[in-house]
Amino acid sequence: MKSKINKSEEEWRKTLTPEEFHVLREKGTERPFTGKYVYHKKKGIYVCAGCGNDLFSSDTKFDSGTGWPSFWTPISEDILEMKPDNSLGMRRTEVLCSQCGGHLGHVFNDGPKPTGQRFCINSAALHFKERKASVEETKE
Repeated sequence: MKSKINKSEEEWRKTLTPEEFHVLREKGTERPFTGKYVYHKKKGIYVCAGCGNDLFSSDTKFDSGTGWPSFWTPISEDILEMKPDNSLGMRRTEVLCSQCGGHLGHVFNDGPKPTGQRFCINSAALHFKERKASVEETKE
């Protein structure tokens, strides 16, 4: 795992868009069905918009109908931190990037098999690295 990133609020404001800053650093959220990755279908890796940490594979993305990109598992267990979140009168589990501490979204136990988890992640917390199709995939 890469080393932790510690930046001042001013440094984050210089490197993130206002929407990314609001979500990642102020624990904000985007309105449902407005994020750029809700209906995104390309193959590749979703990375943290704050630090580029690889987070989720497109192979684990599914349509949860909630209005946010949803994944049933992260790329690896150590790339995320989970913290209890009792804000807004709800009991949830917050999902943070383990490298930069950025708020990504929340995880719920109502996802599909094999994990039963739904990582509900803000598009503004993500960037996407497209994977080029292999020879076998282009023959399909």
